[in-house]
Amino acid sequence: MAPAIMLAADAPRLSSANTGFMLICSALVMLMTPGLAFFYGGMVRVKSTLNMLMMSFISLGIVTILWVLYGFSLAFGTGNKLIGWNTDWFGLSNIGLTELWDGYTIPVYVFMVFQLMFAIITPALISGALADRVKFSAWALFITLWVTVVYVPVAHWVWGADGWAYKLGVIDFAGGTAVHINAGAAALGVILVIGRRVGFKRDPMRPHSLPLVMLGAGLLWFGWFGFNAGSWLGNDDGVGALMFVNTQVATAAAMLAWLAYEKIRHGAFTTLGAASGAVAGLVAITPSGGAVSPLGAIAVGAIAGVACAAAVGLKFRFGFDDSLDVVGVHMVGGIIGSLLIGFFATGKGQSAATGVFYGDHTFTQLWKQCAGVFAVLAYSLIVSAVLAFLLDRTLGMRVTEDEEVSGIDQAEHAETAYDFSGAGGGVTATAAPAQAAAQTRKVDA
Repeated sequence: MAPAIMLAADAPRLSSANTGFMLICSALVMLMTPGLAFFYGGMVRVKSTLNMLMMSFISLGIVTILWVLYGFSLAFGTGNKLIGWNTDWFGLSNIGLTELWDGYTIPVYVFMVFQLMFAIITPALISGALADRVKFSAWALFITLWVTVVYVPVAHWVWGADGWAYKLGVIDFAGGTAVHINAGAAALGVILVIGRRVGFKRDPMRPHSLPLVMLGAGLLWFGWFGFNAGSWLGNDDGVGALMFVNTQVATAAAMLAWLAYEKIRHGAFTTLGAASGAVAGLVAITPSGGAVSPLGAIAVGAIAGVACAAAVGLKFRFGFDDSLDVVGVHMVGGIIGSLLIGFFATGKGQSAATGVFYGDHTFTQLWKQCAGVFAVLAYSLIVSAVLAFLLDRTLGMRVTEDEEVSGIDQAEHAETAYDFSGAGGGVTATAAPAQAAAQTRKVDA
């Protein structure tokens, strides 16, 4: 069939509404990285709080520069099935202010900055698995290398117009494979290389601030609406609204399912379980929310809540030290959410692809999802482990045992998160008597 001729009147025009919507969504996704920092920061011990915050925050700096220089061009430029390139996007040097992203009504700059926020948070997710024991300089270099040789190619596979997974028909609405499986598999690869924390399975390693964890989880939940609904790149046909609704529904279902599992298994409903369950639901609905119905979202969330709650205990059974359950929540949740598309896709959302429960009795979409999931998992795990091994043998990935025991915050940042030297109420011990005397003089007067 001869290609259709597009008239000037049919060409997309810049939409101020969609542009504004996408800029807001980009800001929401940016907020997720500080939210993640708080979420992780509350889960570690006091002596590691600042380091955990910084491992997320540094990604905002490093990845932004890499994305502008070459990351965006490699991930979304026209190339081949494995990697892209666009000379005009190198350093964002030749992009017009009103130049539109192909087929959409938003500028290239807007699409670029939205995808930048995804690229920032993905390596930050890995950091939770490495708490308490990694040199900050080695972590910064790892981010630089990992984004270049893992994240950028995988993003091209999944979302690039000529990426092999995209052409195959793998559905990943907002990052189940490119973000969550990618980060979770990378975390597993790195921790297998660098080993366990000192005292793993022996010393108590409880969260030092559950309110901080809940604050972080709330910010993640809030920002995730931009992460998910914004991934449709507009708001014209209702698919973004479906994704917004499914994000809320699946997250609620996963939180309740995690808490129910926790109560049955351990006898209590914990705040950490509520926060972790919510994140598990957010992870699972990320790839699938544009393809399933709200009832399907309940199923996706509930399955992910129980499965991820069960998976976090595997680190003790198998002996790998995933400090903050990145593997159990992000890798497992991403796998579940991606594969369940093959069962619950209705064909009435983002595409006509259906799952097994909606007529796909040949398992066509399920096999496509399996191909995307396991290719990303294997690539990320292996390459991340190799990067960690090379860095460990050259710079050394870990702080010394003494530094780890005494506290990585002081060793790596020369700071501590909390000042315990005061006499209470923010008054130092030396200042307290003087202030008390001054107060007494006022009363006497």
